[in-house]
Amino acid sequence: MRTFIAIALTQEIRDYLAGIQEELKKSRADAKWVQPKNIHLTLKFLGERDDKKIERIKEILEETTKNKDCFTMRLSNIGAFPKIESPRVIWIGIDKGEQVTKELAYELEEKIAAVGIPKEDRAFSSHITIARLKSPLNRQALVQELKNLPKPQNMEFQVKKITLYKSILTPQGPIYEALKEANLKTI
Repeated sequence: MRTFIAIALTQEIRDYLAGIQEELKKSRADAKWVQPKNIHLTLKFLGERDDKKIERIKEILEETTKNKDCFTMRLSNIGAFPKIESPRVIWIGIDKGEQVTKELAYELEEKIAAVGIPKEDRAFSSHITIARLKSPLNRQALVQELKNLPKPQNMEFQVKKITLYKSILTPQGPIYEALKEANLKTI
């Protein structure tokens, strides 16, 4: 089954990001917009894994979170990969909580590599993907919309758990199902 580990966002944050998507859609760019209910911060994409590996990953998730405190995550800016002037992926960055997400991602990466799942080729970047461009159609209009968006103000929430998801791909878009939620320590 196709799997990944992520931080789920609150409904308030997803609604806010859906509003940003609506503003950006005015550009009529040829983009695949992440369904608001599916917006999250990925810590580790695992790809196709068998049940035996999934059980071990669930254990790793518990091991990783048991000594980690809950933390606050705050939206900081909007950006694009590879760069805002030629976007292929549109994302929202975080500032508060960024270091914690990097530490979690690194620890998960190391522990999961030990069970035979390859490490990522690139360094982890704390971001929330909201769209992927499919073609250059109306790209410049999108770039202008991106540059005109105001910076998110006081959009933050408490991260209390990390989730292992199964992703079922359908013609209407992916369906995510939580396989395991691992709670962080409450302070």
